Amino acid sequence: MAAKKLRRARLSQELCERLSRHHITTCQDFLCLSLLELMKVTGQSYYDVQKLLCKVSRACAPKMQTAYEMKLRKSANPSSAFLSTTLHSLDKVLHGGVPCGSLTEITSPPGCGKTQFCIMVSVLATLPISMGGLDGAVIYIDTESAFSAERLIEIAGNRFPTYFDSDEKLSCMTSSIHLYRELTCGSVLKRIMSLEEEIISKKVKLIIIDSVASVVRKEFDTKLQGNLAERSNFLARGASVLKYLAEEFSIPV
Repeated sequence: MAAKKLRRARLSQELCERLSRHHITTCQDFLCLSLLELMKVTGQSYYDVQKLLCKVSRACAPKMQTAYEMKLRKSANPSSAFLSTTLHSLDKVLHGGVPCGSLTEITSPPGCGKTQFCIMVSVLATLPISMGGLDGAVIYIDTESAFSAERLIEIAGNRFPTYFDSDEKLSCMTSSIHLYRELTCGSVLKRIMSLEEEIISKKVKLIIIDSVASVVRKEFDTKLQGNLAERSNFLARGASVLKYLAEEFSIPV
């Protein structure tokens, strides 16, 4: 949760802008600085900086909840806990569909349809809640240049012909899917780190990365000394931020 933007920690806009000029934009950036460094960049007293540290720490610390509270929240509206894949057998195995609020990894040998499945789930997330969708936007990070807008429209029309019965509805659906082509580990991580405000502003209900394995394979040869540690660091940092986003906004990733 240290990746949370300082704007969401309820600091004043003026202070956030001042910190941003020093490239301090997240709670982690803020909390990694010493008291003296914070006094210098904020222009505030030792006492005021201590209060700011407490405020930012509380904003990014996970809130305590009991197992009973978690159970109550999920049982109150079971349908909101999953995004149905509309494939009955798969939903049964997944106990309802793709879970909201957590990470889901899809693995298989090449050519089995992982990208097609991701495109189909993108369509499902844009559907109204009454149709089992999430009525929101999608962020789709494509690392293999495999995403096809034509295939997206084809899947939507074939699976839901009565709903997508006009160019207007198809246009609205495609406008809700925000595609980013990121071809390196660095650019993928940078994009992940910037998603929080975009989730809020665009009402994003689903994040897809297709695929993490692709960029990792291209950049890290585990036979070379040091590469295994770098790869593990990249995967750990990316997973940590994605887990925070999934839990903070209760969306499937």
